[in-house]
Amino acid sequence: MTLAKSQQGKIPATVITGFLGAGKTTMIRNLLQNADGKRIALIINEFGDLGVDGDVLKGCGAEACTEDDIIELTNGCICCTVADDFIPTMTKLLERENRPDHIIIETSGLALPQPLVAAFNWPDIRSEVTVDGVVTVVDSAAVAAGRFADDHDKVDALRAGDENLDHESPLEELFEDQLTAADLIVLNKTDLIDAAGLKSVRDEVASRINRKPTMIEAKNGEVAAAILLGLGVGTEGDIVNRKSHHEMEHEAGEEHDHDEFDSFVVELGAIADPAVFVERLRNVIAQHDVLRLKGFVDVPGKSMRLLIQAVGSRIDQYFDRAWAPGETRSTRLVVIGLHDMDEPALRAAISALV
Repeated sequence: MTLAKSQQGKIPATVITGFLGAGKTTMIRNLLQNADGKRIALIINEFGDLGVDGDVLKGCGAEACTEDDIIELTNGCICCTVADDFIPTMTKLLERENRPDHIIIETSGLALPQPLVAAFNWPDIRSEVTVDGVVTVVDSAAVAAGRFADDHDKVDALRAGDENLDHESPLEELFEDQLTAADLIVLNKTDLIDAAGLKSVRDEVASRINRKPTMIEAKNGEVAAAILLGLGVGTEGDIVNRKSHHEMEHEAGEEHDHDEFDSFVVELGAIADPAVFVERLRNVIAQHDVLRLKGFVDVPGKSMRLLIQAVGSRIDQYFDRAWAPGETRSTRLVVIGLHDMDEPALRAAISALV
């Protein structure tokens, strides 16, 4: 395959990464609505079978990114399916007659940015596209609450009796991997913590990485397009120096997969009282240690669907758009947790809320 060279040079691509619920989709939605006339193509990779983020962004109504410019990859983690999914997707995108001014890639909250960025060194892609920068979004409230920090003294004590025990949890490793790849770190949701909490988050993030990428603060994912786009880093040329834990494990002969995490979709009927439902759902999430829950709720008598997004026991909800003509009204929630979560019990607990 030979792609025609753009007269304006390579198309810049921004990779936006960050853990589940950090606020990536909200930040991208804000960006699309304030894109300063740029035509943007968006590639979204979600973990789980329900494409919530893609649906939210398709409904944002931004002229910068029409529904035809939004491509969803929901059949796995993009870092594991680069050859099968990402490269063919990029090829088709670049073969379009009306090519974008900028490409934004939102990774799954469980994805490693490193393999994805390395894929931009694929010859036919490298000649056409450059990685403008990797933006890592951090949930400041979650970091302040210690969600990504293990008790290392306890782990070291246990490890002394079992050499096969991993030193770091899957959450902690992934958090560090996403930070390691960053050219820009966005400390999001700073409105949910105080000044002391913010300082602790800055210190915690800085302690996780050897490099010193720019770190900025944000509320509700509100970051100007001029800050997110136009970094001009060319990250594909330096990604070899930003190895993830899994890449280092590969070099040591160990296999990489995402068996640490799992997801499933719960389908329910209409929810007559969403306030009561959300409060009860909060209790279920806390009891079962759910990492992330998101989806859409059918509220009788309402012409719009209710979007629910939960990070731990923190739940946001709002009516995002009207149900489309002919669209089946239903309540569908995707639940994401560690691989050992009790799916039957959790599914039954959520179903019992209706």
